[in-house]
Amino acid sequence: MNYSTNDGFQSESPHEHEVLCASNESSDLENGVFPGDLGRIPHETRRVLVQLLLGPAVDGRRQGNLWAVLLRDEEVLRERLHELFLDLVVDYEQKVAFTRQVAADDIDIPVLLRRTNLTFLESVLLLFLRQRLTQAETQLERAVVSWKDIVEHLSVYERSGNVDHARFDKQCHGAIEKVKKLNLIQKIRGTEDRFEVSPTLKLLFPAEEIQALTRTYQALTHEHHPTHSGETDDVTDGADMPGDDDE
Repeated sequence: MNYSTNDGFQSESPHEHEVLCASNESSDLENGVFPGDLGRIPHETRRVLVQLLLGPAVDGRRQGNLWAVLLRDEEVLRERLHELFLDLVVDYEQKVAFTRQVAADDIDIPVLLRRTNLTFLESVLLLFLRQRLTQAETQLERAVVSWKDIVEHLSVYERSGNVDHARFDKQCHGAIEKVKKLNLIQKIRGTEDRFEVSPTLKLLFPAEEIQALTRTYQALTHEHHPTHSGETDDVTDGADMPGDDDE
């Protein structure tokens, strides 16, 4: 059997090995955040990754430092998320980024993101906020709503003949607190009851889903006998959001 050999090959000397080891240790120290850290990405990039996993999004308008790092290390972040079967969705114009569960029919993918189940009133509120966001975009203004605006809109869906107004008011308050917890509205600084709608909603809920929900809720309004406001209505089929599962 004929084969070739590389007679010019020189084995690595002990001194060279020591230099390489010292170089690797120096590199590890540069990226190391804590003792024994084996991570390979910088500290600030890890913070962006954690924010994406915590959700619901990285908002470039409020989190300018994280947004700058995300743009700089977008490829690395995509690689890390893909290792977790997650995809990175970025809207450069709105300066919003969030994660979405990867979909594949031919393999069994473990689900990391939990869906946030919404009550009827919570889903009605999200629809209202999404529509307000669309209106604001067409008018080239900020999407701002007040507590009074929200309550007035939700009151349309109070069942006719309802005598327990205190319970309904409590459910309205709970719906508002839920979207605040999900960071889908942020209180405007210097005010007590005015909020700005997060552009994340535009990405979480596509236009087709909004249209379908609108038709459903309009029908309920005409009937004036909507579903019990405490029932859940999972409207997050197109929006996997890290968050708390409602028990």
